[in-house]
This record gives sequence, C-alpha cells and structure tokens, in this order.
Amino acid sequence: MSPKTLIIWMLVFIASVVGIAFLLTAGQTPTPATASFATQDTDRPKAETSNTSRNLGEIKVSDVKVEDYTVKNAGTKPLQILNVNSSCGCTAGQIIYQGKTSKEYSMHTQSGFVTEIAPGDTATIRLTYRPASMPVYGLVEREVYVETNDPANSKLIFSITAKVK
Repeated sequence: MSPKTLIIWMLVFIASVVGIAFLLTAGQTPTPATASFATQDTDRPKAETSNTSRNLGEIKVSDVKVEDYTVKNAGTKPLQILNVNSSCGCTAGQIIYQGKTSKEYSMHTQSGFVTEIAPGDTATIRLTYRPASMPVYGLVEREVYVETNDPANSKLIFSITAKVK
C-alpha cells in the first residue's frame, strides 16, 4: 500500500470517528454547574416534602408497587436534583417535572444530574418496587435517595415498607 493511500485511509478513519462522536452527542445539553449555598443563606433553594414514607401493607412477591411523593422548591433559587439512586436493585426512582419523566435509577444505575425545579414549583418523585426481581419475604423497607443542592436537605430519602408474601 502506498503512503498516499495510507494517509487517505487514516483521514477517512479520523473523519468517521469524529462524525460518529458528533452523532452520539447531538442533542445533549451540558450539565449545569452545581449551585452551592450555605444553610444561613436566605436566597437559596429549599426542598420541602410532606410525606416521605408509606406502608404498603401485605403484598405478593409478584406485585409491582408504585408510590409518588412530592418535592416543592419553597426557596428563591432553582433546586437542583443532582443524583437519584436506591437501596436495592428491586427499587427504582424517577423524577417527574413539567411533564417530563426521567428514566428509572436504582442502586446499579445512579443518575448524576437530573433537573432543576424552579422556585415555587413542585416535582414528583416516583418510587417503584418490584419484589420479584430480588425476592425477599417478610417485612422489607426500600428507599430512594435524591440528592439536592439545598444545604439543609442535601439528601432526601423516600421509603416504603411492606410485608412480602
């Protein structure tokens, strides 16, 4: 193979790699910088939740249970949801905000940045429990963890308890 042909093939290869990288990242928006605040700041995000735990009673191992919780940004700055994960692979968390639902995140699929909740707005935290994926019988407690940029509530915990039969 001549040096000229080799150079042409290398240029085609490099152009292909750049083109594929462009296609794979097209439409992605950069993750905003995490806004940091102190607890004593009056001008900051403030995560408020009314109920963070539910008892599902007795359920079958084949059941799938979905519980929705709410988080309100009662502050004056955007509340950033920085990470969502769970206590078990059988439990997943999602964020629903402004008609958009995130994908499910669990113990094995932590999210990284998810969204910003505007001051005065409310988002839904959806906890989905699928006991059949990791069968445990008897009394169980499962949790979804939501990390925020609210210094007073940097880690929100949403949980369910159930007696699995």
